Amino acid sequence: SIQLFTHIHFLQKQWYSIHSFISIHSLFHIVIYLFETLSGKPLGDGKPLNHKTEILEIALDQKGLTNERKIAFVDKNRDLYITSVKRFGKEQRVIKIGTMVHTLAWNDMCNILCGLQDTRFTVWYYPNVVYVDKELLPKTLYEKDASEFSKNPQIVSFVGSQITIRRADGSLIHVNISPYPAILHEYVSTSKWEDSIRLCRFVKDQTLWACLAAMAVASQDMDTAEIAYASIGEIDKVQYISSMKDLPSKESKLAHILLFSGNIQDAEMLLLQAGLIYQAIQVNINLFNWERALELAVKHKTHVDTVLAYRQKFLDDFGKKETNQRFLQYAEGASILQNLNFTIYYLLLFRTF
Repeated sequence: SIQLFTHIHFLQKQWYSIHSFISIHSLFHIVIYLFETLSGKPLGDGKPLNHKTEILEIALDQKGLTNERKIAFVDKNRDLYITSVKRFGKEQRVIKIGTMVHTLAWNDMCNILCGLQDTRFTVWYYPNVVYVDKELLPKTLYEKDASEFSKNPQIVSFVGSQITIRRADGSLIHVNISPYPAILHEYVSTSKWEDSIRLCRFVKDQTLWACLAAMAVASQDMDTAEIAYASIGEIDKVQYISSMKDLPSKESKLAHILLFSGNIQDAEMLLLQAGLIYQAIQVNINLFNWERALELAVKHKTHVDTVLAYRQKFLDDFGKKETNQRFLQYAEGASILQNLNFTIYYLLLFRTF
């Protein structure tokens, strides 16, 4: 079983049986180690997850492939974070999705998270949205007043669409949420996109449409994503998705999906591996990553003049002068080369006469 190991005090451990193939070990309050319970080997590249402050509570989601699994944890500041279980090489993003969280739990059947934060009971219907389109996070939440739970309540279980909460006096309260997000999770996990769209149209709930939009982008089903974004009025994103259809190659489309999700480095790497050097340079120009654009152009010995021209136009638009020594160096070199080319051109032209 998946077992969760946490050091609550220096020499004290608490054990929780969670699922079937991963162990999590939180050491000295700020470091999380991940292991496969079947083999005992470290998960991913074996490097631990480091956090800047003491970790008080950890929870592992219950569904999905290993590389899709997520950990949610609460630190000493009562901030709620989410991060990926599978970790290889590059630094994994640890993203804050809540504040003043006192207790949390994952659903037993799908990756829906609930918690009590400050005076609100909150359900994150699709926590993975922060890795796809963080702007959609508020639209994928369900919230209600938590004053009825009194002080210091604890979530006991989250089974199906029912959450059981224990009050400080020991009494239990059962809270029911909509069953439709769980149904949507099931449809998406089996790639039943038409059924997902029909469900959202039947329920007519903006929260469900927002979840479907993020799920579709995560699964790279941009046709469904376009319909879902249109249904929640995200017209600019609909236009961007529509523009992807005109891209010439599969690699270009996938790179723009990664860009859409904010994975700039992954998108650039994909373009470079596919030999689409100019597109990789253009991505950085569009994002005003000028130094990276110039670095790529110089490294691959192509389109240096293009980067310089875009940079100069950018400066001209804001009425500024170039101060970056690297750009000044290559601009001077380009100017000398241009004058040399003009000289050669006129010599050849004169010789023809």
